[in-house]
Amino acid sequence: MEQYKLGEMEQKFADLIWLHAPIPSGELVKLCAKELSWKKSTTYTMLKRLCDRGIFENYKGRVTALMSREDFTAAQGEQFLSETFGGSLPRFFAAFTRRNKLSAKEINELQQLIDQHKEE
Repeated sequence: MEQYKLGEMEQKFADLIWLHAPIPSGELVKLCAKELSWKKSTTYTMLKRLCDRGIFENYKGRVTALMSREDFTAAQGEQFLSETFGGSLPRFFAAFTRRNKLSAKEINELQQLIDQHKEE
C-alpha cells in the first residue's frame, strides 16, 4: 500500500500543512500559490489525495493534521521495513551495517533503545 509514500511535491505540500496547521483552506490555497506556484485546483486535488490517505482532514474549510509529522515518519519507516525486510528489524540492521560503520555514540543510543524495550 502506498499510504505513507509521498512524491516530492506531496512531501513539500505536507510539510507546509504541518508547519501551518490548523489552517483555513483558503489560506492554504494562497500559501501554495506563493510557495509552490500552484493554482487553487492543484492545491485542492493534492489536499484531497492526502486527506484520503488519512494524513490530513479538511472539515468545514479548516485543514488539520490527523497525524503528526513524527507519527507519519514512523509509519513510513514501518511500511519500508515491512515491504523491504519482511518486517524484520534485525534484517534491516544487518543490511544497514554491512555498508555503514556505527559510531560509539550511535551504538550507545541503540543499546539504550534496546534496554528500554527489553521485557522484564
